[in-house]
Amino acid sequence: MRNAMFFRVATLALALGVTAPLAAQVQTEVPPVVTGAKPVAVQHIKVHGTALEGNLEGNAVDRDVLVFLPPSYEKEKSRRYPVVYALHGFFIGAEQWSGEIHVPQTIEGAFAQGAKEMIVVLPDSKTLHNGSMYSSSVTTGDFEQFIAHDLVSYVDAHYRTLPNRLSRGLAGHSMGGYGTTRIGMKHADVFGSLYIMSPGALSARTEAPDPEVEKALQAVKTRDDLAKLPGAARGQLARAAAWSPNPKNPPLYLDLPSKDGQPQPEVLAKWTANAALMFLDQYAANLRRYRAITMDVGDQDRLRGDTGKLHDALDRYGIANTFEVYAGTHTSKVAIRFQEHVLPFFSKQLCFQPNCQ
Repeated sequence: MRNAMFFRVATLALALGVTAPLAAQVQTEVPPVVTGAKPVAVQHIKVHGTALEGNLEGNAVDRDVLVFLPPSYEKEKSRRYPVVYALHGFFIGAEQWSGEIHVPQTIEGAFAQGAKEMIVVLPDSKTLHNGSMYSSSVTTGDFEQFIAHDLVSYVDAHYRTLPNRLSRGLAGHSMGGYGTTRIGMKHADVFGSLYIMSPGALSARTEAPDPEVEKALQAVKTRDDLAKLPGAARGQLARAAAWSPNPKNPPLYLDLPSKDGQPQPEVLAKWTANAALMFLDQYAANLRRYRAITMDVGDQDRLRGDTGKLHDALDRYGIANTFEVYAGTHTSKVAIRFQEHVLPFFSKQLCFQPNCQ
């Protein structure tokens, strides 16, 4: 029974864009230290999320954010820099994400190997149920708007940035890959290039209700009961809080996709509407505005199929993009990819000059 439950946790986690065991425990391969790499300055700050105010879960409105400033930032006082926003996956926050991609080492390594210097920002979007899905919900708060507006506005106001969409890149892994896809589609006026890493939650849910998970969820009467839930149940709650919020249904303020063993069609329809492949058609014109879009996924990642479908959907609309399947699992190479592919991609695609057109 334990192995069966572990498999279900792993399966749900993959659907959300993570692997089991929980992503906070994931060990990723570390690229070699690059000789002569100059140090990057790390700042731990709080950013107020106006878009998160009044959320029913009580998620923090002042969010933790890690800011990595390039080696030349303190010396060249008149110089301005592009910014890359990198979104973390499910079950983790910005601090754990920084460990998975081994920053600042990988940022320093990328710069030492020729990538142009830029500011890198890691916002924390962890919620009561371990993931915001970077969506807009009265229950979780509007994390989509927090990233695209509140965070970008704060960084532009407090750092020497190039405040132009063509000088802003958006990247993310797993749930963060979904966030990059979702926010990228809707906010092409804010960002100029996208790097989508092993994105989750692209397809509509098709699995049958799990009786054990449903039973565990029905036993929740207070917030204190949440600590007793298995990981798969918390994943259900995260998606429900993001995609089927219900302000009239305390204490969790959400509707679940099944009840008493029966699917709830209206709730499932809401979840389907939030699957990125389902709403991509509405934003084809926005996606054409990007200077560059690329995506990658490991050949041993169960999200490989959906990532390929996203690539195919962009191709159908004639939207320029690149897609790579590399040797690896969902998380094994994420740090290496960040140093060797993500930052060099933005070094090539972002605008490093004022008044970009």
